[in-house]
Amino acid sequence: MSTSEIEATVRAELNRLRESIDNIDAAVVHMLAERFKATQQVGRLKADHKLPPADPARETRQIARLRELAQSANLDPAFAEKLLNFIIAEVIRHHERIAEEAENGAGA
Repeated sequence: MSTSEIEATVRAELNRLRESIDNIDAAVVHMLAERFKATQQVGRLKADHKLPPADPARETRQIARLRELAQSANLDPAFAEKLLNFIIAEVIRHHERIAEEAENGAGA
């Protein structure tokens, strides 16, 4: 194989891999959107029943669960925990906003 043929083969493989990554990224975004739809419903339910926005015991269980899943998937558990902590913080922020809106009568 000539250098140009190797380069073309490498470029084709790189493009194939990048298309796969792009598809996975799209799936991740859609899954996160679905997750946030569900957590919005949780936030409204919590606000309706005057429950706190955060649930530290559940968060601890979820982090442990996600770390185990990451380990079994050969993903760095520390990375998975950081990702979940970021998501949890965003969910709590949403729940606080929902609770505030419900308290002010804007949630209906």
